[in-house]
Amino acid sequence: MAHAVALPENILKPDDLTLLDRIDQKVFDAIYSRSLVYNTCWEDPAVDRQALAIGPEDTVLVITSAGCNALDYALCEPRRVHAVDANPRQTALLELKLAAIRHLDFDDFFQVFGRGRHLRFDQLYRDALRADLSPFAQSFWDRNGNWFQHAEELGSFYYHGLSGVVARGLRGYLKVRPTLGRAIRDLIDAPNVEEQRHIYDARVRPELWTWPMNWMLGRQLTMSMLGVPHPQRKEVQAQHSGGVAGHVRQAIEYVFRHLPVANNYFWQVYLRGHYSARCCPEYLKRENFVRLKAGLSDRIVPHTCTVTEFLDATRERISKYVLLDHMDWMSSYHPQALREEWQLIFERAVPGARLIFRSAHAKPRYLDRIEVRHDERAVALPGLLRFHDEWARELTRQDRVHTYAGFHIADLPA
Repeated sequence: MAHAVALPENILKPDDLTLLDRIDQKVFDAIYSRSLVYNTCWEDPAVDRQALAIGPEDTVLVITSAGCNALDYALCEPRRVHAVDANPRQTALLELKLAAIRHLDFDDFFQVFGRGRHLRFDQLYRDALRADLSPFAQSFWDRNGNWFQHAEELGSFYYHGLSGVVARGLRGYLKVRPTLGRAIRDLIDAPNVEEQRHIYDARVRPELWTWPMNWMLGRQLTMSMLGVPHPQRKEVQAQHSGGVAGHVRQAIEYVFRHLPVANNYFWQVYLRGHYSARCCPEYLKRENFVRLKAGLSDRIVPHTCTVTEFLDATRERISKYVLLDHMDWMSSYHPQALREEWQLIFERAVPGARLIFRSAHAKPRYLDRIEVRHDERAVALPGLLRFHDEWARELTRQDRVHTYAGFHIADLPA
C-alpha cells in the first residue's frame, strides 16, 4: 500500500465542496458509472509518441478510454501496455477491439470500427468474438451490439455512447441548418489549409457561433456527456473570458484554420459518423492491423480498476505513464486518492520514467499541493518532477484535437 503522508493544509478537502459541486459530482458519477462515455479516444497519439519515445524495453501504463491509443502505442513494440480504466464499459470496448483483431479479417474489422457499421455484426459477434470476452464485456455487448448494426439513417457506432449522443445531436443540428452543414462538408473536403481557412472564415464561422450553440456548450450536462466534470469546466471558465463556449470556439478555430483536416480523424469521425481509409487511427490501417494481428495486440493487457488499484497490485516497473486528464477531477473530488496514486506512481516507476498528462489547467495548481514520500521524507511533487514545458508547448501546436489548455511532459527522478 502507499505510504501515509499527511494531506497538506491548503489542498481542497471533500468537506470544502459547495452544494453545487456535490450535485455536479453526483450527476457526473451517475452518468460515468452507467455508460460508455468515450467511443473513440480524444487525445492525439501522434503527439504522445513524440513525447514518450516508446521503445522495446518500455512498459506503458495508459488510461484506457476507448482503447484506440493503447493499440497505437502497441505498434511501437513495447514490452507491454497496461490499459487501465475504472469504467468496465471502456474495458469492454477495448476487449471487443482485441477480439476482433484476433478473429476477423481486415475488411470486416474496418467495417466494424472504421465505418462503425456492419450488417452482419450480430453473426460475427456470436460466431467469432463473444467467446473471447470477459463476462462483463459479453453482457455489455449482448445488450448493445446493435450499435454496430443500426440502419444507416440511425447512424453508426460513433453516434452511440455519451460522447456519441452529443455528436448525434450536432448531426441533427446540421440537418436543420443545411447551409452550415454544406459549409462544414466543403471544409472537410478542402484540398489544403488555405482553402479550409477561407471556407471557415467566410461560411462556417458566421453560421456556427449562434446563441443555441453557445448555450448548449455552456451546459454542464453537455460537458458531463463529453466526459468533462464540473471542476474542469470551472477551470476553463476561470481561464477564458468567453467561458466554455469561448474555449471550444478557440480550439475549433485553431484546428480548422491552422491544421490540415485531411488527416484529422478526431473531428472528422464525429462530423461524418465514420472514418475513411485515408483518415483514421493507426490501428485501422491495413498494414498496422496485420502487425497487431501477428502478435503486437497480445502485448496489451486490459484492467478494470483505478490507476492506484493497478499499481498497488502489480510488481512490474513502469517506464511510461499516460494519465490523460483524470487528475483534474480527482484533485477536487478525491484529493487524498490522488496523493496515494502519485505515491504509487513513484514506487512503481523505473528510474527516469516519463509521464504525460493533459489538463484544463495550463499550469495545474493542484500539483503544488501534493506531497509524496521520497528518500524517507515528504517532498512536494513539483520538486521531484522535471517538466519539459517548451517541448510540450511545441507539441501542443501540432495537436489535432486541441481542446486541452495544458499538455504536460515530466520525467521522474533517475
